[in-house]
Amino acid sequence: MPQLLKDHVAEALTGLAVVAIAIWFLVFALGRTGSTGTDSYSLTARFPNAAGIAVGSDVRVSGLKVGTVTRQKLDPASFQAVVTLTVDKAVQLPLDSSAAITSEGLLGGSFIALVPGGDSEHLAPGDEITDTQGATDLMGLIGSVINRSGEKASDGDAAAQPAE
Repeated sequence: MPQLLKDHVAEALTGLAVVAIAIWFLVFALGRTGSTGTDSYSLTARFPNAAGIAVGSDVRVSGLKVGTVTRQKLDPASFQAVVTLTVDKAVQLPLDSSAAITSEGLLGGSFIALVPGGDSEHLAPGDEITDTQGATDLMGLIGSVINRSGEKASDGDAAAQPAE
């Protein structure tokens, strides 16, 4: 066996380098997704429309990332999306905080924006945020604007022509 290792030193070093890079990548990926076991607590929120949100999506307060989405499921009774999210323990949200699904722009990704309320009591691990706003259907909004502008143009054309 030692003679075989001496004959194939280059292959052994290449294999060792590949394993080291794979371990580094795994540590890096876990650090980026927030799965490193940092101190955080779980909250749930129900949304009528959770379009654009997936496991790993950001949870932000005032534009700063404070957590991630860890689970999504459909409530079969209400047909709402039940989203479980983790929030950094340093962020103590008031009981009357709200959650909204929003996007970074027209082409940007979606995230959950938490808006702290004014209550003196804080949400505890496992609590549910009751004041929520689902994702906005941008394509539906664009379509309605286009359809309304077409109606106004045709109404204006009819008004411009004299009656017989």
